Amino acid sequence: MTGGGDRNGDQHGDHDGGQHGDHDVIVVGAGVAGSLVARELGDRGWRVLVLEAGVGDGAGPGGARAVDAERFRSAPLKVPGAAIAGNPLVPSPDVLDLGGRTGGGYRAEGYLIQNGRLPYASGYLRVNGGTGTAWTGLAPRMHPEDFRTADFGYGRDWPIGYAELEPYYRAAERELGVAADPVEQRDLVGLPLADGYAFAHRPFPASHVDRLMAARLDGRKVTDPSYPRDVELRVVGTPQARNSAATEEHGPVCEGSASCIPVCPTGAKYTPRRTQRRWAPGVTLLTRAVAGRLLADASGRITGVAYQRYDDPAGPASVTRHVARGTMVVLAAHAIENARLLLASGLANSSDQVGRNLMDHPVLLTWGLMPEPTGPYRGPGSTSGLEGFRFGPARAARAPFRVEIGNWGWTWAVGPPGHDVAALLRGGGQERGRGLFGAALRQAVGDRVGRQFALQFEMEQSADPANRVTLDPRHRDPLGNPRPVLTYDLSDHVKKGIAAAKAVSDEIFALLGAEDHSAYASGPSQPGWFEYGGRPYAYRGAGHGAGTHIMGERPADSVVDSWQRAWDHPNLYVVGCGSMPSLGTSNPTLTMAAITLRSAERIHRELSASRVTIRPAAPGSAPGHAPDHATPEETDTP
Repeated sequence: MTGGGDRNGDQHGDHDGGQHGDHDVIVVGAGVAGSLVARELGDRGWRVLVLEAGVGDGAGPGGARAVDAERFRSAPLKVPGAAIAGNPLVPSPDVLDLGGRTGGGYRAEGYLIQNGRLPYASGYLRVNGGTGTAWTGLAPRMHPEDFRTADFGYGRDWPIGYAELEPYYRAAERELGVAADPVEQRDLVGLPLADGYAFAHRPFPASHVDRLMAARLDGRKVTDPSYPRDVELRVVGTPQARNSAATEEHGPVCEGSASCIPVCPTGAKYTPRRTQRRWAPGVTLLTRAVAGRLLADASGRITGVAYQRYDDPAGPASVTRHVARGTMVVLAAHAIENARLLLASGLANSSDQVGRNLMDHPVLLTWGLMPEPTGPYRGPGSTSGLEGFRFGPARAARAPFRVEIGNWGWTWAVGPPGHDVAALLRGGGQERGRGLFGAALRQAVGDRVGRQFALQFEMEQSADPANRVTLDPRHRDPLGNPRPVLTYDLSDHVKKGIAAAKAVSDEIFALLGAEDHSAYASGPSQPGWFEYGGRPYAYRGAGHGAGTHIMGERPADSVVDSWQRAWDHPNLYVVGCGSMPSLGTSNPTLTMAAITLRSAERIHRELSASRVTIRPAAPGSAPGHAPDHATPEETDTP
């Protein structure tokens, strides 16, 4: 959709009652980025209204943590959204919306409309806390090389570098409560950490499978087929945003429940709810508030956010329309949702880059059986990885990748252990055709499940304008808002990386003496199936959507500047992974948090320079949360 945004908002009913609006800042989205912006600005005394499309008022993703844990336990398929109560008015894209076809191709159902050669294979959550309620909790920094991929002949460089972001990495690690070994990160990953730097928590101990792999792999070398050179293997601990010890600031210790996705039963893993609990009194959260359009005046200033408020999604639909007014507006939703809102508004797109450069981390999974028990299904999903393929000159020839060592057996690759039990009951033992029962079944399950392991090769995907989010007025959600239409594919650079990763995996399996059970047949379970170089492969989505409102040095080819302020609108910030020009190979949440904290600092300076009167909250009041059934008068002009 093109053209100008709604310039007056007359049909929406509620109007600005003061010179600077009802709030100093309107934040759209209560995920990691939105929760951090609200906290930083609320702590400095600014009045902040947070609009969240989803529900969720308790301790877990969808409500009380115990309720979510039971919902997950009883779910037949343990996908990231398994703990979340369904919301037909605000649906969340789910990995189960995709399916493969025999012989190639895919089908796509659900909220996202897909028309690309290959599917965008990740989902996200539209609940209070966003996808940060069900993430893995892995929080590595990007490598300094990752900010300048154009030096290697592909992708786009960042307008800022690692050194400029480093202080904000430290702040993000404190806020998220990251556990890691600074010596390991400095010496084995190549991060320029200051001497004496300490993470918020001591590192997590290596899992049993980590130790098995380290004993067989550390110091051994494999060849990268796309850039013939030897790479020395070394098992390195992965920074985690979960508590290795109980603290008053970050909460209880991780108890190794092995259900980090979608819900941590103890609350040891960071989620945005932790930040929300520390919001200042001047921050108000309004859930079930779906932003549909930004309003702008003739000068380009954003004057308001038009949104819809709905009642209990399980009951009869009752939807009202409102406008929130503020001096500054911050879009902090998922990368796809930020793009959807900008496109629906017809704003911030003089560069024609809104929605373009959609990225993820395509993941190649390999899985097998070790000669001895691996002790799977204990602790976080991954505690260590192999870092040697993330950087160096080989990235010019193929996509770089990071290797995650999985602690949860074949869950992601094949399914939970119940799949193995069912296969053995049907006759999948040594005597094919005869089902196993009793002691023989217990022994077979222990042998098969107990020796499982998996490797996850996460590819960097560079910015490509052809991978994009668009809108089509024919496709709308139950509230009448346009649904995102995705066009997605993998470049030859990424496919070369996937092929190289499988070759590296073959060498690693040989060093481990492991049986390789990896298989990539086209069919319903492999929507990401493709052939390359005469061999079949299949990828999964990592859930790391990025790039749809990309930052840059010039308004001609980017949507936001290095502070994530929209080039076209002086009081609009669009924050989150969508601003990232490259993803590198690290999980993006920590980097997203760092660039968000940097933007919040700039927003505070701009608000202060504009001499907006700060209206203090009532003494002793708690952080605001508008009641679920509040009237427009109660919520739009607090």
